[in-house]
Amino acid sequence: MARRPLDAAAIDAFLREHPAWSHEGGALVREHRAPSARAALRLISRIGDLAEGADHHPELVWVYDRLTLRLSTHDAGNVVTSRDTNLARCIDDVLAD
Repeated sequence: MARRPLDAAAIDAFLREHPAWSHEGGALVREHRAPSARAALRLISRIGDLAEGADHHPELVWVYDRLTLRLSTHDAGNVVTSRDTNLARCIDDVLAD
């Protein structure tokens, strides 16, 4: 099902509430440094479970203890939708644990 893109005001409001995220190239982007590579791998697993449950699949880059996440809605033309902000909030909860 296609989603409607969020307008700039909605994206800006999300970013004000979630300053760890940025808006780059039509996606929400967050970088996170875990305590170790093993901890980063555990986070990937938890984030993957969330994404699979939401039927949403972020781009994720893992380099040792660093994760880079990119969220955009592919079936909406690779733009930010409420689907992305919802998953980003869930990811924030995981990363805060």
